Amino acid sequence: MEAALEEAHLAAQRGEVPVGAVLVVNQRIVARAGNRTIGDCDPTAHAEVLALREAAKAFGKHRLPEATLYVTIEPCAMCAGAMIQARVERLVYGADDPKGGAVRSCFSMLDHPRLNHRVTVTSGVLPQESATVLQEFFASRR
Repeated sequence: MEAALEEAHLAAQRGEVPVGAVLVVNQRIVARAGNRTIGDCDPTAHAEVLALREAAKAFGKHRLPEATLYVTIEPCAMCAGAMIQARVERLVYGADDPKGGAVRSCFSMLDHPRLNHRVTVTSGVLPQESATVLQEFFASRR
């Protein structure tokens, strides 16, 4: 999670919403990213999606069934959907997102009974640090 927080801080330095993601397979970081929606002019360039893309290219396959994705904030619906499509095994995230979280705050996508894949979720890992980076970013913009 600390590596994901580093990515969030780097995103903030670029003027992006500070969300960081790190994808781990066999206890090794294989992909890492921070949000790049503004810099890439791409609404899908969330940290989670970018990390999934990088890992898929590195492995040469679109399924990542042994992967754990660490993210600083509860993923949105798009990112949760991408995790389901990639067959990510586990998600670990820091802070809940009451305005858009698709894991438990607004939606429960990763364990929905009608979907063909479930993602194991661990929440609340370094939640204060994860929330603080976002709060400081938005406070500096007001």
